[in-house]
Amino acid sequence: MAKLTAQEVISSLKEMTILELNDLIKAIEEEFGVTAAAPTTVAAGPVVEAGPVEPTEVTVVLREVGPSKVGVIKIVRELTGLGLVEAKGIVDKAPVNIKENVKPEEAEEMKKKLMEAGAVVEIK
Repeated sequence: MAKLTAQEVISSLKEMTILELNDLIKAIEEEFGVTAAAPTTVAAGPVVEAGPVEPTEVTVVLREVGPSKVGVIKIVRELTGLGLVEAKGIVDKAPVNIKENVKPEEAEEMKKKLMEAGAVVEIK
């Protein structure tokens, strides 16, 4: 079989119908084990610079207990599931991490509850 030049291949492709081209592509994919699909990153369009990335996990930090230590201990128990002695131990160590690797929405709710009890709370 004679080798075809690139120009001859292009000329024959110009004469083919869309259905014939589609069949040719399928035959090439099967023969060589490749796909003609464009990579998704190429077809994604222009790159738009995003703003700062919001964290997916944050830490709730008890900075100060405030005037109502008993109320803060109750909330810490509720949020962590710890016993009274363990919760008191954590509150006494302020500043201390109350809970780590939580979703930002959940952290905001924790912060709200602790602040209502009089504590100073930070989310990192």
